[in-house]
Amino acid sequence: MAKILITGGTGLVGSRLTKLLKDKNHEVAILTRSADAENEYQWDLQKKTIDKKAFKNTDYIIHLAGAGIADERWTNERKKVIIDSRVESANLLFETIKKENINLKGFISASGSGYYGAVTTDKIFTEKDKVGNDFLGEVCEKWENAAHQFESLEIPVTILRTGIVLSEKGGALDKMRLPVISPLGSGKQYMPWIHIDDLCAMYIQAIEGNLKGVFNAVGPKHHTSTTFSKALAKSINRPYIGICVPSFMLKLLFGDMSKILLEGSRISSKKIEKNGYSFQFETLKKALNNL
Repeated sequence: MAKILITGGTGLVGSRLTKLLKDKNHEVAILTRSADAENEYQWDLQKKTIDKKAFKNTDYIIHLAGAGIADERWTNERKKVIIDSRVESANLLFETIKKENINLKGFISASGSGYYGAVTTDKIFTEKDKVGNDFLGEVCEKWENAAHQFESLEIPVTILRTGIVLSEKGGALDKMRLPVISPLGSGKQYMPWIHIDDLCAMYIQAIEGNLKGVFNAVGPKHHTSTTFSKALAKSINRPYIGICVPSFMLKLLFGDMSKILLEGSRISSKKIEKNGYSFQFETLKKALNNL
């Protein structure tokens, strides 16, 4: 059994992942701004400090820390927070690991399906495709480059480009469970999604199954905003109205951030499946009915 240090371990994915790792008898430690529990250790990005006791006997680091992409409007200040919270945190980990000569078995980092950019096209994106030419692409590229640094220390790196995480409480679904469900914008944009337990299982497979490299962490069945909204309405017994929420309203409400609601393409999950991953929730219906 391994010891895993998780950044962002108190968040939506981190909390669920911690439980599932412990269920499999792994030991979990968490890096957090305010350490309260016995297995929590403090770090401070502004001061560039980190409790080195967190690294004792650590085999793997899972880097989930990062300010929420959709939590606030994308002002220039907020964009800097979004990037720095991911990149500077990875840099602090890297410098500490290097300085303390800590021998990790792997560094596993989150990234986003927004790597390919907020665009709606007929293309199905694979891990070989280029980074998108927009803010989301910039975030993910810098995020991933920060993770790839660990390869210079001969530490294997795994990156999961994650879609919309579907969970019982919290996350995107909470914001979608409105009294009436409608598609957004054109309704034709795709919404790459993944059930939280599939995502966590991929992180576990990176540890237990030697899953190395860059992988799209998205469900295998593609859905547009329209088909997703219909499935969601049915699963929670809410009325569905096929009149789309107008794009201009979303742009007024969210500014530049509205792109993540109004644009989206299909993203392939074939690489991770070819590397031995089998989905627990391969259809959206099955995923939603589990929540």
